[in-house]
Amino acid sequence: MSTIGLIGAGNIGSQLARLAVQHGYRVVLSNSRGPETLADLVADIGAGASAGTALQAAEHGDVVVVTIPLKHIDQVPVEPLAGKIVIDTNNYYPQRDGQIAALDTESTTTAELLQHHLPDSKVVKAFNHIMAAHLTEQPTPAGTPGRRALAIFGDDEAARTTVRALIDEFGFDVVDGGPLSESWRIQRDTPGYVTVDTADELRADLAAATRPPS
Repeated sequence: MSTIGLIGAGNIGSQLARLAVQHGYRVVLSNSRGPETLADLVADIGAGASAGTALQAAEHGDVVVVTIPLKHIDQVPVEPLAGKIVIDTNNYYPQRDGQIAALDTESTTTAELLQHHLPDSKVVKAFNHIMAAHLTEQPTPAGTPGRRALAIFGDDEAARTTVRALIDEFGFDVVDGGPLSESWRIQRDTPGYVTVDTADELRADLAAATRPPS
């Protein structure tokens, strides 16, 4: 893996791009307004960063991050992401995304919606429960006492292993929460959401999460 594509270049996307470049990866950033609007951000991130369309980010990324408002996931390119690991950072905010019945009734999760849209991709839920600024403020080397942990969820074990290694490289411990169907445990308003946890604390927060009946 040498290139990370980012579909979305907002708070989370831009900080993940910075992290990736700091660790020697190339990044291709995209947004809904066109590559030319990303010129200042790309210049600020520096060598290794470039701007493209969502299609180009999907095509060039060995791993691709989808970090856009949930209401727009049906615009994510499908064919160029077939067979690839796709990291989903999304959260559901009805005031922004509109009401989504399947999420309102808790009959699915945001990550499962993206997996349904990308049937041949390997979706892994990650980076949805950390404040954007903390991505570059809080990384520490492996073994550091009190190192912050982040949770991942995914249906493909090999994909989870790859993302786990990437997050560890980026400076965080990892708690593997299992399949995408369990990713509700770290959605908005759960105990671990944007909480600064160690791995043990995060495991406890995931276990303490409760879900309304669907």
